[in-house]
Amino acid sequence: MSENRYRDAGEALADKIRLVEDFPTNGVLFEDLTPVLADADAFQIVVDELAAACQRQGADLIGGLDARGFLLGSAVAYKLGLGILAIRKKGKLPPPVHSQEYALEYGTAALEIPADGTELAGKQVVLVDDVLATGGTLVAARNLIEKCGGEVAGNVVVLEVDGLGGRERLAGSPLVVINEPAAQE
Repeated sequence: MSENRYRDAGEALADKIRLVEDFPTNGVLFEDLTPVLADADAFQIVVDELAAACQRQGADLIGGLDARGFLLGSAVAYKLGLGILAIRKKGKLPPPVHSQEYALEYGTAALEIPADGTELAGKQVVLVDDVLATGGTLVAARNLIEKCGGEVAGNVVVLEVDGLGGRERLAGSPLVVINEPAAQE
């Protein structure tokens, strides 16, 4: 393998994120990670930093949130020699499942994991996702893991959308945002 052209994930993200104005609604600046994932150097350094953060939090298992958290979490789990728990949106898994509902701005949603075949009791799970916005999905995932006997050792994300209260909703649970100068844990 050749040397990575990026010093750190922040540099790779600044170079590769595609900014889309007024998506999904007017006034929102969407940060599209697709070009980051498609660039080998950018993807590698982002995964390396996510993996280092997960390792510091004592992960036994990585929980990847549907859907971009699957991509990132799988790469992190592979790098660390751990398993990946795919935390799915409702209706994507065959029964039986464990389910956790959570509130959206206009309604509710739910996350699910298989009820059979995956033992979570006593496991330290680190949740991996692309973006922390309101925190609702990560809180629901934490509740789901705890309901199944596991413990969420931390949350690791690539980006954070300021002003939506996600960090506050995760208070008391370690959080690493790799695209901030001084990642907080």
